Amino acid sequence: MKCPTAHNFTLLSCLVVSSLLLTDCKSAKKSLKRGDYDQSVLLAVPKVNDNARSSSADILKEAYPLAVRQHQDDLRRNENPADPFRHERAAEIYTKLNTLYNAIQDCPACARLVTARSYFDQERNARDQAAATRYEAGQKALDLGGRDNARRAFEDFEAANAMVPNYRDATQKLDEAYQTASFKVVVEQVLVTSRAYQLSNAYFQDRVNEFLQTNRRLNKFVRFYTPQEASSEKVRPDHVVTLQFDDFVVGQTLVERNTEEVTSKDSVKTGEITVDGKKVPVYGKVKAKLSRNRKTVVSKGLLDMQIQDFDTKKIVFQDKFPGEYRWMSDWGSYNGDERALDAAQLRMTKSRETNPPPPQDLFVEFSKPIYNRLTSRLRSFYEKY
Repeated sequence: MKCPTAHNFTLLSCLVVSSLLLTDCKSAKKSLKRGDYDQSVLLAVPKVNDNARSSSADILKEAYPLAVRQHQDDLRRNENPADPFRHERAAEIYTKLNTLYNAIQDCPACARLVTARSYFDQERNARDQAAATRYEAGQKALDLGGRDNARRAFEDFEAANAMVPNYRDATQKLDEAYQTASFKVVVEQVLVTSRAYQLSNAYFQDRVNEFLQTNRRLNKFVRFYTPQEASSEKVRPDHVVTLQFDDFVVGQTLVERNTEEVTSKDSVKTGEITVDGKKVPVYGKVKAKLSRNRKTVVSKGLLDMQIQDFDTKKIVFQDKFPGEYRWMSDWGSYNGDERALDAAQLRMTKSRETNPPPPQDLFVEFSKPIYNRLTSRLRSFYEKY
């Protein structure tokens, strides 16, 4: 195969670029045909910028006026004085028109083909009116009191900030609404009195705390606190979650030993005999006594979770989460012909008895599945709150 010459390579590059331009041109044309005029404009603009004489120029000249007309029709349909939130939709429409304007202005060749109009003042005015409407609605809901009204207020203040960042004191109002809107849950962590496992239990506690910190809003309005946080912030909780190990055992050891006679799968050379003055190999199956040893160290525990209503002191939910970790070590020995052993058996005879991890590590290992089950249940339980 001949390597391409510089001329051929340049020609090939041109063909590839032309193919890509044609593909994008077709995409802009398809968008135009199906009435997605914004997309057609945005696909045509970079192609016109690369080549003002491309067929994308005709697409742009056709698509932009259609896009503007479509948005103006949407604005007229949106003019309903009875709808207090109509300004939000108007702001969204003006944002789309300004996106088209910016795209065309950034392309000098495009700006010569079509006269794009900006709607920045209209967008700003719509956003201001939308933010004011949402702010007023949020304040009314907040004044009504109660958790449900506070949640509506939170959504309204959040929308006001989305329309106009840092609108008035909406950020402060958000915090105020959230304090009333949130469902407050204090989680009392596991207590382990044994000094031998305090470090490992601290690891488990840290993981649970990390989950609570990064998943404070499982459904946006559920807020988890440690007892220390609740105390310092003077929080009156709705629920108190208590976690406690009912039982756990670390390092329960079982050693199993067995001996068996094994025979080689295939015949192997076992010696020689002399036949008619010549030595002839003798084949047969060989045997060995294989001793197997397995040490299993079991560590397991059972975590109890109780969710109590703070006011009534009633248990509203309870569950238990088991966890187990098995550490194993296999080793062996044999007497007899090594060739009687298969590859796995031979590897085992070359292994030696090893010591299990320290108890601290075993505690961590059996607590991992407990953590996964616990956090999954907390997430599913508080989704409805």
